Amino acid sequence: MAAKRVSGKSKKAWSGRFQQAMAKSAEEFTSSVNYDVRLYKQDIVQSIAYARALLKAKILTGAECKKIIKALEAILKGIGAGKIKLDLRLEDLHMNVEALLIEKTGDVGKKLHSGRSRNDQVSTDLRMYLKYEVTEVVMLIKKLQSALLDQAESNIKVIMPGYTHLQRAQPVLLSHHLLAYFEMLERDKKRFLSAGEEADVLPLGSAALAGTNFKIDRQGLATELGFSKISANSMDAVSDRDFVIDFAAACASLMMHLSRFSEELIIWSSWEFDYIKFSDQFATGSSIMPQKKNPDIAELVRGKTGRVYGNLLTLLTIMKGLPLAYNRDMQEDKEAIFDSIDTVRSVLAIFEQLIISTTINADQMIRSAKKGYLTATDLAYYLVRHDVPFREAHKIVGKIVAYCEESNMELEYLSLKQLKEFSKDFGYDATRILSAESSVAGKDVPGGTAPSRVKEAIKRARKNLLHDKA
Repeated sequence: MAAKRVSGKSKKAWSGRFQQAMAKSAEEFTSSVNYDVRLYKQDIVQSIAYARALLKAKILTGAECKKIIKALEAILKGIGAGKIKLDLRLEDLHMNVEALLIEKTGDVGKKLHSGRSRNDQVSTDLRMYLKYEVTEVVMLIKKLQSALLDQAESNIKVIMPGYTHLQRAQPVLLSHHLLAYFEMLERDKKRFLSAGEEADVLPLGSAALAGTNFKIDRQGLATELGFSKISANSMDAVSDRDFVIDFAAACASLMMHLSRFSEELIIWSSWEFDYIKFSDQFATGSSIMPQKKNPDIAELVRGKTGRVYGNLLTLLTIMKGLPLAYNRDMQEDKEAIFDSIDTVRSVLAIFEQLIISTTINADQMIRSAKKGYLTATDLAYYLVRHDVPFREAHKIVGKIVAYCEESNMELEYLSLKQLKEFSKDFGYDATRILSAESSVAGKDVPGGTAPSRVKEAIKRARKNLLHDKA
């Protein structure tokens, strides 16, 4: 016995050629309402603009257009106020808005979808959404950069060991170290802005895949919706998610940088390093060990990096085998990108607070910078300036370091007499370059760690951040 045709509000917009109602399990499996509701503002705003485009194309009369826009504005307000709940049976946000519109306007509301497909509709929504999120994420990055500059400025005299291979290498200013992360965040901003530019293309008017039969003013739509250009190919427009992948990739790079920073903060906060102390407000304790103060914020940032990487891989995998044009697989893009956005925004906000509230143990950093033969390279360069080939100078200083290790002493305490035992080219001024302070001051080149250069860098960064219109 054939199933009865479905009727009423739950009837699908596409049910005309179907003889049976969709199974409830299939409805639940295919529904995206729970997460694409996030796009309701974009969907309704673009629908209002599209109504005006249909008026211009003579598909709607002035009275019909006005009635539709008034109803859409009421729906927008109702959803925003929580007075309108979406129906899971209606598949997605778009069909919910259409059903609500028809409920308010009758047959007039049925005209709005003329020449439009959910394919170009959802792409437009998502592009509008990501353009907005770019500005929000960039603003949060700038706040974090400002917090880094505050710490760099407050600790401009603090010297610490710089590391390679997590082994003490050369003395650097803590401020110089912090500015390295400032620069990483600068590149992250550019990546997000580039992703925003990729999203700044209007697909509306492409319909399902072939374009629309109506004379829709696509350029006028683009202007009204804030897009700088329109898509060049209708098939590409509805099947493209490169802009989503670009945004997800920017999220992944940002999280990679913050994960690196988190790793260092975790190490620095350990008893063995004792370079920093986290505020009690941004640390946790142990349920068993009373003495513990754990760097959970930094650890969670490091951990959340994995889920953002996973979202990028999810998006790449979704798109890797799709033939042109739209495929339902692409519905899966939203949960991944929404999760990355939520993660990145929460991480940036908490990381800023973490940096602001962290206390620097300047004395411990400076003590560490005076141990481990960190000025050995400066000693080698001294010999180079006295016409000793660098490779020979390197060998000589290597022997000096071995001698110091055996004698349990630091380079800074070597006498001129002791230095001359390794090379006659050492003069009276050789002992003056062996302090961490001298080493740092000697790196007086653009981008170097000399105090004057770092102060210039902070000043320049402040100015750029102030005038950054991103």
